[in-house]
Amino acid sequence: MKLLVDADGCPVVDLTIRAAKQHGLPCLLICDTAHEMQRDGAETLVVSKGADAVDFVLVNRIAPGDIVVTQDYGLAAMALAKRGRPIDQNGRWYTDDNIDQLLFARHTAQKVRQAGGRLKGPKKRSPEQNEAFRSSLLNLIAAQTE
Repeated sequence: MKLLVDADGCPVVDLTIRAAKQHGLPCLLICDTAHEMQRDGAETLVVSKGADAVDFVLVNRIAPGDIVVTQDYGLAAMALAKRGRPIDQNGRWYTDDNIDQLLFARHTAQKVRQAGGRLKGPKKRSPEQNEAFRSSLLNLIAAQTE
């Protein structure tokens, strides 16, 4: 098992690396040239900029049981199809039971934006959100190693 991170704009990169180190798991950060980063304790793979470039590289590296950290519902759906275990930046596990509803909500929001509507962006990240993510990720790692 390894941890794969859709690192473009991901607010929990460092928390994910700490959890990987704690459990002796490899961690791979995948980002495009606009978000290039290096972190101790993780391998970084930089891909060319392009729509969904990171997503396609990441999904091609998923093995069953790998944990995928992403905010992208489409990538989460592809990870589930490859029997990966996706989790979002707030600690929500994407599952076969919730992914269809999330994809539908994304589609609806996209239609609102295309029609000229505006949606509120996320609030500033809180320490409580970081703790919820950390706790949920550790629980997911434990569930995968049982």
